[in-house]
Amino acid sequence: MADGGIEEKSPLEPPPLRPPPFLEVVCRSSGSIRRFAAGTDAGFALSLINRKLGLGIPLASHIEAVKEGEEPVSFGPTSVLADYGEGWTLQTVVEEGHGKGKKADQPSPEHVPIAMKSDGLHPARRSPRESKPKNTSLYIGRIVLAFVIMFVFGAMFTLLLENLPRIILSLTQFM
Repeated sequence: MADGGIEEKSPLEPPPLRPPPFLEVVCRSSGSIRRFAAGTDAGFALSLINRKLGLGIPLASHIEAVKEGEEPVSFGPTSVLADYGEGWTLQTVVEEGHGKGKKADQPSPEHVPIAMKSDGLHPARRSPRESKPKNTSLYIGRIVLAFVIMFVFGAMFTLLLENLPRIILSLTQFM
């Protein structure tokens, strides 16, 4: 300090610690702010945000960096989240009519494969609900029949194994 006000630092003193960098993403569905480490994939961040949403809240489709008066920058699922500086905000984007009330790990109806009729030209009319088995008496009867057949085969196999020494003994006596 004696030579012109320049403070000399000791080479043994550690540099001042900086807090680890993180990025904040505003969830437009819930209004909450989530923090992620720098270098986080946008797809991972989006799945965590969607998992924390409750039922009835629309799911986010992707993450964008927005700034007033600028074109938004969209992040793909494998993109790394980045801070574009002063005035830019990371936020989720919710597409109207998609994902209301679902959890993130449930497939949406647009991912259900379309079954085609035998002519191969027209899709078969089937909703995702129709593909689930119904608990009718025929369905329950088939399950009961399967158990009966399993027990019959099990009893036959047990009897065969119990009588196997006698069968082997009788076969060796005739030879």
